[in-house]
Amino acid sequence: MTDMATLLPVELAEKARAVIEANRAAGRRIAIAESCTGGIVAAALTEIPGSSDVFEASFVTYADEAKMSLLGVHEGIIDTFGAVSPAVAWAMALGALKHSNADVVVAITGIAGPGGGSELKPVGTVVFARAERGVDPDELDADQKLFANRGRAGIRLQAALWALELLLPETPASPAP
Repeated sequence: MTDMATLLPVELAEKARAVIEANRAAGRRIAIAESCTGGIVAAALTEIPGSSDVFEASFVTYADEAKMSLLGVHEGIIDTFGAVSPAVAWAMALGALKHSNADVVVAITGIAGPGGGSELKPVGTVVFARAERGVDPDELDADQKLFANRGRAGIRLQAALWALELLLPETPASPAP
């Protein structure tokens, strides 16, 4: 952005601006539940002047205990599937939706490294879930990605950019010619 000073990488601020503008046009309020990104998505959204009419809440639940106490993620889900799993991301998204007035929520949990990875869940594994108010929880979107290991900061940036992408309203498919 040429006319706006930002603490964040330009690509992150530009994506956040697109999210705010698109959701404003759609009349939607958004919230985020972050673990491995530690508030980066919320920081990007609040870099945009006037974002408060769209961005409602952020839950930074880095520790498992915070996921349980703030978002209502059951300990059994974490014990059974691990903190970095579609089940936990799903529970985080539903918890954030329950504890906010947002229309759409994206949750993020992952392994940013440099340690903490395993053969099944290597460093760079990040799970996202998206929940929308009024949509059957069985229709919840969850997606696991393996981002290139460009170091902790690089993984967190890639995850934040993808989370912002998931906050964009879906555009209706164009009719076939």
